[in-house]
Amino acid sequence: MAVEAIYHRRSIRKFQDRSVSREQIEELLNAGSAAPSAKNRQPWKYIVFGGEHKQELLQRMEAGLRREEQGITDLPGARYGIPDAWNTLRIMRQAPVLIVVLNTNAKSPFLPVGNDARVAEICDTLSVGAAIQNILLEAQNMGLGTLWIANTCFAYRELVSYLQTDRQLVGAVAVGYPDEAPPQRPRKELTQIVEYRWQDG
Repeated sequence: MAVEAIYHRRSIRKFQDRSVSREQIEELLNAGSAAPSAKNRQPWKYIVFGGEHKQELLQRMEAGLRREEQGITDLPGARYGIPDAWNTLRIMRQAPVLIVVLNTNAKSPFLPVGNDARVAEICDTLSVGAAIQNILLEAQNMGLGTLWIANTCFAYRELVSYLQTDRQLVGAVAVGYPDEAPPQRPRKELTQIVEYRWQDG
């Protein structure tokens, strides 16, 4: 079942008008919290949004995208990604549930940090990524669809202000019942991504 989920999971961008229960969300979060983490620090925190609270969150997301469009930007080299972020916002509005994910051991990615802190941050980001992947795979097992979202970066300051946190906002996961069955997107061949330095025997 786990192997099937790995190969059949898809990023979902169309959701049914159908609710997801708190019990289902807790199953996903338990799966996320079972992920491995560097030094067992378990740096993840989940904030679950639905209904009016989700709409309030997304109003802040929209405000951030409008600020970026006006050139008041934290990401001047990534302006090409703003149209895609608007599409992500549309998807987030359609999904019944959003899970915002924080790295509780790190602060804003726009602040400078020393070498030791940077390495620790990388390790914790890997841990958070493993937790999110567990959530996506468990959702697939449960017949739910998900979209792993990083476009929150364009509204970073508005979102963390709304969340009232100084912890690092890593991203979000949209959750709902899928209203599409997209094909698998192209994957690179192993010959393109693997280099063997291996000796048999």
